[in-house]
Amino acid sequence: MQVIATAGHVDHGKSTLVRLLTGMEPDRWEQERRRGLTIDLGFAWTTLPGGPEVAFVDVPGHERFVPNMLAGVGPVPAVLFVVAADEGWMPQSAEHLEALAALGVRHVLLAVTRCDLADPEPARQQALARTAAAGLGAVDSVTVSGRTGEGLDRLRAALVRLVGALPPADPDADVRLWLDRSFSVVGAGTVVTGTLTAGTLCAEDELQLASTGALVRVRGLQALGRDLSEVRAVARAAVNLRGVEQHAVGRGDALLTTGRWLTTAEVDVALRGTADADERHDLPRELVLHVGSASVPARVRPLGADSARLRLARPLPLRVGDRALLRDPGRHRVVAGVDVLDVTPPELRRRGAARGRATELAALADAPRQAVAEAILLRRRFASAGELHAMGLPAVGEPVGDGLRVHASVWRELLASVRAVVDQWSDDHPLESGMPVEAVRQRLRLPTAGVVERLAGAASLHVVGGRVCVPGRVAGLPGPVEAAVGALTAALRDAPFAAPDAARMAELRLGPRELAAAVRAGRLLKVADGVFLLPDGDTRAGEVLAELPQPFTLSQARQALRTTRRVAVPLLELLDRRGVTERLPDDTRRVRTASA
Repeated sequence: MQVIATAGHVDHGKSTLVRLLTGMEPDRWEQERRRGLTIDLGFAWTTLPGGPEVAFVDVPGHERFVPNMLAGVGPVPAVLFVVAADEGWMPQSAEHLEALAALGVRHVLLAVTRCDLADPEPARQQALARTAAAGLGAVDSVTVSGRTGEGLDRLRAALVRLVGALPPADPDADVRLWLDRSFSVVGAGTVVTGTLTAGTLCAEDELQLASTGALVRVRGLQALGRDLSEVRAVARAAVNLRGVEQHAVGRGDALLTTGRWLTTAEVDVALRGTADADERHDLPRELVLHVGSASVPARVRPLGADSARLRLARPLPLRVGDRALLRDPGRHRVVAGVDVLDVTPPELRRRGAARGRATELAALADAPRQAVAEAILLRRRFASAGELHAMGLPAVGEPVGDGLRVHASVWRELLASVRAVVDQWSDDHPLESGMPVEAVRQRLRLPTAGVVERLAGAASLHVVGGRVCVPGRVAGLPGPVEAAVGALTAALRDAPFAAPDAARMAELRLGPRELAAAVRAGRLLKVADGVFLLPDGDTRAGEVLAELPQPFTLSQARQALRTTRRVAVPLLELLDRRGVTERLPDDTRRVRTASA
């Protein structure tokens, strides 16, 4: 299926053509049929010669209903533009064309109606000149009469050509179904409709409502009046929802693939189609943004000649590359088309920041999507592949753990910085074994501890016990600590196993941090909490114990070592763990190197 919207001035025969092509009445309201005036969107469908199915979104042509027209045209890939031969180009012809150009619609078929009332050629030439000037390129055209049916076969053949030229939709893309209707059906509940331009809808899918983030379930699906279990883009889809009341969802909302979209109320955009630099600079500060079926008030902050920041009255599910338009409803005119360049723009606080931002955006305006992704990742430094995807960007950068990616130049700068940061920390904190991972994370503005570990490994640093350490680095002890350890060392040389008690340690002002630093510096051996000997204390103890008759008791070991039970017990347990001694079933021990 393909979906085509109508466009053109009021009363030029748009609904008449849809009625003739489909045999269906597109005007849904009795008031519309009574007045012969389309007020809201209408829907009809048919099968063209050769088999292609086409759904039509019939839009109103009166200037008072332009927002309704934009809601219908916004998500649709192709347009049937209607001009009456007896009236020619009219004001709403011009505004509709401006809207199509601003939205980037490039698949247009011109139908000149009422060819039975006037020579259609002048109107056709005038309309083709206008569409060419608007940048729509070569536009196919036909003449037709809604009254006599003349040219109807030519119109059908032209529609087949138009449909055949449309690019294929991606059925695997994320769903963003802009909603244009919401109503309730007795026994079924809430039903919404919209034009599905990408992705696939399936019964029992769980989707997300853009306006609230609420999760809803697809109860049933219809397309072209048929019940289906699956609807693939492009299609007009009616979706019966479970989990939402009809009054809580309406036109301008969207159904989204869960967890794959970012909703944003602030975007940076490139401006397209405004007349000149002065007009762009003097943009009204309050306009309405039209995108998809949504129309949202927007506060406009010009940044440069061709760029602006928009603050939206409510968040919308937007991605980089989306096309939209800004309209001044008071003056009934399209002000500019916009291309979304950044959906997570940076704050602009410093003087001159807006000017610098305009320069950045100018470089992004016509850049390939890969280059845009690189630029945005460079500014953000880190982002997950999921975040980039939600922005509409490819997964650029290098993976660094925890699902995150980093810009290559940022990673190079971090690699150059992390060792210096850790070295400086070690110099400033000589009693610490290394810089805490959390301190490194904060100092280098890293997103997670996992990224700190990945960075440390890439920089040939070690992460031990939650600290980042420089391999082989032995820090010197501060003067007071050096003096205290020296006094302790002198005492242990005279009595190698007479480990000082807590009172002596307090007297020397050697607390846990100072003792740990001395152990790391290779100045002391920690036997157990509160028990410290010289670095070779375990070796010397093994030599003393090897002189005893084997096996020996704890008491014999204590006497040979000339120490207390407080020291002897943990020292023997240390020797057991290191394989110097072996504990026997009767609680005696023997030195492993001694003969049994």
